[in-house]
Amino acid sequence: MDKVGETTLVLDLSAMGHNYRYLRSKIAPNTKFLGVVKAFAYGSDMVAIAKKLETLGADYLAVAYVSEGGLLRNAGIKTPILVLHPLASNFEEMIDCCLEPSLYSQNILTQFLDAARAKKQVAYPVHIKFNTGLNRLGFREHDIGFIAEQFKAHDEVKVISVFSHLAASEDPNERMFSLGQIDTFKKCSSALAQKLGYAPLRHMLNTSGIINYASEAQFEMVRSGIGLYGYGNDALIDPNLRPVATLKTIISQIHEIGDGETVGYNRTFTSGSTTKTATLPIGHADGIGRQYGRGKASVLINGKEAPLIGNVCMDMIMVDVTGVDCKEGDEVLVFGPQRSAENFASGAGTISYEILTAISQRVKRVVIDR
Repeated sequence: MDKVGETTLVLDLSAMGHNYRYLRSKIAPNTKFLGVVKAFAYGSDMVAIAKKLETLGADYLAVAYVSEGGLLRNAGIKTPILVLHPLASNFEEMIDCCLEPSLYSQNILTQFLDAARAKKQVAYPVHIKFNTGLNRLGFREHDIGFIAEQFKAHDEVKVISVFSHLAASEDPNERMFSLGQIDTFKKCSSALAQKLGYAPLRHMLNTSGIINYASEAQFEMVRSGIGLYGYGNDALIDPNLRPVATLKTIISQIHEIGDGETVGYNRTFTSGSTTKTATLPIGHADGIGRQYGRGKASVLINGKEAPLIGNVCMDMIMVDVTGVDCKEGDEVLVFGPQRSAENFASGAGTISYEILTAISQRVKRVVIDR
C-alpha cells in the first residue's frame, strides 16, 4: 500500500471478501445473506461496498433511508434493497427506485398501501418488522390480525419477509432474553404466515446473532453489518475478521513544548517537562470527536503509541511524540488492521460503530481490492 500524503481512509475490499466468507461459513449454504450498507456503508464507501457484495453473491442489501437506496440504484446496483426505516414522505421515490420498505406500524403500513395504490403497483415486495424486545420499531403480536387483513384486502403489496432484531446478541449474560426474543418471533412469524396463507422469508440474526445463535434462529436469511467491516463485537471473534477500513494521516508539524507551556484550545494540556508534540491534519470535522482528546485515545507513529493531548480541534489534533522517532511528513495510523477501531474507540468509552460511521465525507477514500 502506498504511503499517504494526506488524511485518507483506505478501504480493502479483499478484507470484506474474507469477512463475508467467514460469516457465510457459520450458516447453511442455502441460507440467504443480507449485507447492511447503511450510513455510507459504515462510514466507508457505499457504492464500492455494495458492488463488492453483489460480486460476492449477497442476496439482499439494506439501507436505513430511501435516499441511500436511491444512491445505490443510480450507481447501477441491481440487488434487492431493504429500507429499514422508510418515511412516508419518500414512498413515491422508493417505488420509483424499486426499493423495498420495512413496514413497522399500522400508520406506515396504511400509508404505503395508499402510495402503492396510487402508483398502480401489483404485489410490490414489502417486509414486516416485529418488535420482540428491542422496543425501537416494529409491530406487536396483537397487530397480526390487522396486518393479515390489509394484505388480504389489497393486491398492491406482498410480504416478502418477516423480521425482527435481537437486542443483546453479543452478550452471553442476556442469552435467556435473546432466546425469549427468538421464541416470540417464531410465534409471530408463524401466526402471520398462517393468516396470509403463505410463508415469507424470516430473518432475525445480526452479526453477533450469526456467531451465537445460528443453530436457533438463522431461518431463511441472516443480516450482517459490522461483521462485514471487520468487527465481531467479541474479542474472541475479531481475530477471524479483517478490518476493511484503515484511517491514516501524516505529521504536519513537530513542536518542542517547554515545562509549563500549554497546548490547544482552553489550554487543557500543560507540559510538566519538555515535551515533543506533533500536529496532525485531522479533527472533529473529520470524525475524531472531542471525546477522544485529553489522552482518551492514541495513534500509532512508526509503531509507537502517541496519545492525543489537549482538546481536539475542528481540523487538527495534537499528539505527544516524546520518545517517538519521527519527523514531519511521517505517516500516522489512527485505526486499521494493526490497531482496530474498537481499540481506538474504547479509550473514550465508545464503540467501533461510532468512530467508523463518523468519518467525514471530506476524508479522501482510496479503494483497493487485492
